[in-house]
Amino acid sequence: MVDKGELLSELYQARFDGLKEIAVAYNIPKSGSVETLRARLIQHLILDEWDLSPEGIKNLMNNELGELLAVLGIKKSGSLRARRQRLYLHLNHDAKRMIPESLDAMTRDELHALCKILELPLSGAKQALLVRVAGVLASQDGGWGKVKKSLRRPRSNSTQLPSPAAALPQPEQKQKVVIDQHDAVIEAAETFVSEHPEGWTFEQETELRTELAQEGIAVSKAPLASTLDKALRSVASTPPTTEEAPSMVQVAQTEQPGDHSLEVEAALLELQARLAEIEAAGRDFLAVSTTSENDDLEAFIQSLKGHGFATEIPAVQDSIRTTLMGLEYRSQAEKDAMFTMPNSWREREALRMFENTREGLRGQLDDTLAAHKGDLVKARMAFEEVGGSMGLDLNIPSVSGRLHALFDLHVDINQAQALQDPAIARRNRILRILQHGAVHMKTSERNTIDRLERNIVAFEELVETVLESSEGTFSEPQQALVIRFLESRGYDVNTVDLRPRVLACAGIIGAELGFISPAEIPRIAPGIMISDTQVDAIVIELKALAEAFKPVSHTDESEPEVELGSSVADASERVQSARSKIDHIDELLARLRG
Repeated sequence: MVDKGELLSELYQARFDGLKEIAVAYNIPKSGSVETLRARLIQHLILDEWDLSPEGIKNLMNNELGELLAVLGIKKSGSLRARRQRLYLHLNHDAKRMIPESLDAMTRDELHALCKILELPLSGAKQALLVRVAGVLASQDGGWGKVKKSLRRPRSNSTQLPSPAAALPQPEQKQKVVIDQHDAVIEAAETFVSEHPEGWTFEQETELRTELAQEGIAVSKAPLASTLDKALRSVASTPPTTEEAPSMVQVAQTEQPGDHSLEVEAALLELQARLAEIEAAGRDFLAVSTTSENDDLEAFIQSLKGHGFATEIPAVQDSIRTTLMGLEYRSQAEKDAMFTMPNSWREREALRMFENTREGLRGQLDDTLAAHKGDLVKARMAFEEVGGSMGLDLNIPSVSGRLHALFDLHVDINQAQALQDPAIARRNRILRILQHGAVHMKTSERNTIDRLERNIVAFEELVETVLESSEGTFSEPQQALVIRFLESRGYDVNTVDLRPRVLACAGIIGAELGFISPAEIPRIAPGIMISDTQVDAIVIELKALAEAFKPVSHTDESEPEVELGSSVADASERVQSARSKIDHIDELLARLRG
């Protein structure tokens, strides 16, 4: 009987021809690449006691998965679901063929079945399913398909293999047979660096050394400590050979559809019905941020609540997050495709059709923006419908990328032209005056300012009408007329803070339209606004102070010495009183100046 440990070491080290000979000897199919054949032989010859079907993989425990992945010689770290996904992909697919670019050739049913096995959400069109599977492949990139290099080195003894019938030992009772401690240290260093591509802290490296010590490897001794240090530094300094995975590698953790309540299912159905709206808003979000910015992403998701989405439900948040990750991946593919040659006859013909319809798209774009003025999300959705109605294949990244680039360019041009418009410049000046220091106002006053901002065109028409009827004068009767008309329309503007601002804005409109001169624009008081009663009180107090400064006439005659002493004392008192009164006057004047 062949020892499975020795056979496993032989499978690790065998070349393609040797693996084929072993497959023929054991009557196992020898088709596929070298790594696919190696995984098949390990599954049938070494792990033959295990149920490694898709259903059997779902029933495996976390530590069982770690042991099986170690036997297969692939990455064994990660979450429970990531381990299951990696084990299934390694046993059933070829890493060179199962890539995101090849998913487009699969049907929706095939993608649906694959999503079910990989424990991904099953709702949505083919493109949504494709993006989810592509996210898993990107996150698992490099973790499956090849056994580790350290396992291909010859080893003298067999390796302890897990058995499904045996009880799982406790972590403190595990006795791992370390054949070559130096190789084990190098392998642990490679795994550690792959799990920390951005670098690691001193505490994480200490934790690695502690784990190795618990496994019986004396990393505190000089030879092994030197080996570990060299392995960590050499692997860390080696430049990566693969491209950086896109930011959509973080697949959202969503619940299984069967666990959803009716309320959650209804929210998800509404989300799918308005998917185009989310994608249009997501493109505006991705223009200035990325899904890797967690704070921005969470703020964007919460902002969708104002548009009627149930973002307080975690499943809805996860679905939006997954959609944005897929959109970011697609947007990057669109940008890359815009500067490359067509990769297929279908893409070349689609690009020719786009160039032929470019002039028509430009003409439709003005009408589309005018029909959805101020709402770029709906305008973008409508422009996508226009492109689809013209026969453009928006599933091709190079076509959809050019379509959205044309939309963004036109919007930027319109914004640049708007800055040159005198009416836009005048409204910006008015809004700066209205909103200046509004954060310190009452809530009702801020709401009034926001309402005026939304109806700024109607406010300009009101001022223009009043000035035309008054033949170019803007005195107190015309100002009162503007305030009364706004109050009749529900604007509470007759307050100490809002009335001067509104009248100043009305004066700016009149001056720029040519009805009054700039000198006639009502001024805003620079300080504290006081009422008429407060002014009267201050005037009375000033008069009393003025009376106090008048000299006191003495009618009674007294002796010269007594009069001299009393006059000195009175002078001292008058000086002190004068100083206090002058200070009081300074305070009053400061109050008047604000």
